Amino acid sequence: MKPPQQQRGNVEGVLLSRKLFSSLLIALIVSLGVVCLYYGTSFAPGLRRRGHHPADGSDPVFRGFIAAASDEDDDPPSFSGDAADLVVKSFPVCDMRFSELIPCLDRNLIYQLKLKLNLSLMEHYERHCPPPSRRYNCLIPPPIGYKTAIGWPASRDEVWKVNVPHTHLAGEKSDQRWMVVNGDKINFPGGGTHFHFGAGRYIAHIAQMLKFPNDNLSDGGNIRTALDVGCGVASFGAYLLSHNIIAMSLAPNDVHENQIQFALERGIPSMLGVLGTKRLPYPSRSFELAHCSRCRIDWLQRDGILLLELDRVLRPGGYFVYSSPEAYATDEKNRRIWRAMSDLVQRMCWRIASKKNQTVIWAKPLTNGCYSRRDPGTIPPLCSSDNDPDAAWHVPMKPCITPYSKKVNRAKGSELVPWPQRLTTPPPRLEELGISSENFIEDNEIWHWRVMQYWKQMNSQIAKDSFRNVMDMRANLGGFAASLANKDVWVMNVVPVNESSKLKVIYDRGLLGTLHDWCESFSTYPRTYDLLHAWLLFSEIEKQGCNLEDLLIEMDRMLRPSGFIIIRDKVPVINYVRMFLTSLKWDLWSSEVEPKVDALSSGEERVLIVRKKLWKEGD
Repeated sequence: MKPPQQQRGNVEGVLLSRKLFSSLLIALIVSLGVVCLYYGTSFAPGLRRRGHHPADGSDPVFRGFIAAASDEDDDPPSFSGDAADLVVKSFPVCDMRFSELIPCLDRNLIYQLKLKLNLSLMEHYERHCPPPSRRYNCLIPPPIGYKTAIGWPASRDEVWKVNVPHTHLAGEKSDQRWMVVNGDKINFPGGGTHFHFGAGRYIAHIAQMLKFPNDNLSDGGNIRTALDVGCGVASFGAYLLSHNIIAMSLAPNDVHENQIQFALERGIPSMLGVLGTKRLPYPSRSFELAHCSRCRIDWLQRDGILLLELDRVLRPGGYFVYSSPEAYATDEKNRRIWRAMSDLVQRMCWRIASKKNQTVIWAKPLTNGCYSRRDPGTIPPLCSSDNDPDAAWHVPMKPCITPYSKKVNRAKGSELVPWPQRLTTPPPRLEELGISSENFIEDNEIWHWRVMQYWKQMNSQIAKDSFRNVMDMRANLGGFAASLANKDVWVMNVVPVNESSKLKVIYDRGLLGTLHDWCESFSTYPRTYDLLHAWLLFSEIEKQGCNLEDLLIEMDRMLRPSGFIIIRDKVPVINYVRMFLTSLKWDLWSSEVEPKVDALSSGEERVLIVRKKLWKEGD
């Protein structure tokens, strides 16, 4: 048996070892915590975190915005209560590497969430939004040296290089005259993959092929809305504007880096999107013309499902202009593709309206007659009667032909008057919404008055070219956009998903738009709109239970520096938004008025117009 003194020494040694082990374990845990914190902020800077903030009201880790009102209340500010005692002190600024972040089209997010997507079907270019825990709670900084965008119409042909600092396409497409770097600017000569000598000459050639008068592709106003898929930098859409045709230029965020960002910087209607597995976010019978110029789309895949999607959004008698080697090349591979495509469109009842040189133009039938004459079992089949051709938000494409309703079939067309009369003429599809012609005309008059008052309110701050890219975030029937028809602007009419039936009326008026859920981020680059208009949008978002701060941050992401936001909403909403003006850097200028009550008013409303500062990352 060991002496007591030796036993006591052994016990003390064991205790010392245990203390040392505990100390090392704590140090290891702390080190791991620091590492996780560091990499966590690297992957998700500015992720939302509430509560337990330091006494000085700052969050040293995430720099999240802090409301300096109640240290005990961790709930976000709400406009359902008294907001007067709340002041939002700051929002964090995202790291500069997120300067071009598109949250729902972020390939880094796809990798981090380990989504299993079919790349051959372009699913990785479709929308995949971050879950609430991974949403950004920070302001997107402009690139270093950012300049106020060049005004329209000069912007059609040149932009500041520093605003979209990507010159890869200039080298890759130099022989096709897409774009040319010229000192501190990027110039756009109007060329394209298939029209090296300029989009203007190419468009006139298409008009000649269709024997339209004066080489004008609008055909006296009968062609107004167009869809350009795989649009590049949107020069085709840019030059259609002189024909009084407005095109939705569509392309994914793919290897042709930032092509849609260039298009929007130029002031050309466009948005990010892809023909993948889901329907395009437009109702049926939206476009008189669709266009593909070497757009690198495999139209034969999956029984022609992508071509059938074009068929869905084309109007009766609408044209598909296709310029591609398959239409003219004589090698066996291209001949084989051409034969297969010709067979497909014939089974779809499309006819060749014209074919010349390197371009073929097909026309969609005006009635259901051809469909009924097809042999039984012909592929593609007609869609079933329970298929809603206007359902277009996160709806899978269907490999079937959408037949016309009895009414459209009898009319042998869309019954739309030519542009510009169609802008203010009640369209036939109004009756599907249960809206009378009288209500439509009254809506027009109300919005004409409202827009006049908006411009008076902003008069001291705006110049002729202050606005080019405009978004109406809750467009209703398109009255706001229609009231801007005499200005050099274009409007993206966004119809919330729960009001989706209204978008068909907007297209029937000769305007452009898209469906969207404002609980999610929009499919556009940062800094792409000069003016955002939000009518009762915040009130609707609150009803849906979505985060209002997310909407404010998203609006800031889309808005150009020095841009304007018009918010018309209920008084508590306006008070709520005012809390954030300084933290969002929307305090360059602001004006609030009580508007005249009209038939569209929803109780007591206010109009708040604010202007965003041009700020740098270090501000």
